[in-house]
Amino acid sequence: MSNAPKEIETLIEMMAKLPGLGPRSARRAVLHLIKKRAFLMTPLADAMHLVAATARECITCGNIGTDTTCDICQSGKRATGEICVVEDVADLWAMERGAVFKGRYHVLGGTLSALDAIGPDELRIPKLVARVQDEGITEIILALNATIDGQTTAHYIADQLEGTGVQVTSLAQGVPIGGELDYLDDGTISAALRARKTF
Repeated sequence: MSNAPKEIETLIEMMAKLPGLGPRSARRAVLHLIKKRAFLMTPLADAMHLVAATARECITCGNIGTDTTCDICQSGKRATGEICVVEDVADLWAMERGAVFKGRYHVLGGTLSALDAIGPDELRIPKLVARVQDEGITEIILALNATIDGQTTAHYIADQLEGTGVQVTSLAQGVPIGGELDYLDDGTISAALRARKTF
């Protein structure tokens, strides 16, 4: 127990709930914020208040924005007939950083997990199937993590879309650019070997 006032302890406890921050890291972060109150803490509090008041989930794809429909879904230039399916918004933003994909997205909100009692209805899979039928989608790109749950979810989605005429593809997996074979795990090497292409 520290000698910090109750209000500061409450802030530390709230910060400790953030991913990647434990009690010690949260305490250091709060002390830093207090020291830089005028330049950091007050603007941060204002920004958090604004985001809390304006941020909302896109009703079409599940992205986070400030309108009921995100900028990507509103853009006529993104209506390519392709939907990239991702687990969460962080994955969507990572794909956008690459600035390569020009279609639209669909955020599932997680992956299927029997252990955590997460089934298709807890995710946005039924909404994805409806989008395929309603939006004239020609290709679904499964950009799910290469985990057991991610692959289970990918297979389930492919099964749900069977017979719709939509092409279902997935991201290539294997050796990353700049990667050295000696540092890769066996699963990555196996996936790279299976996904080999003509040189």
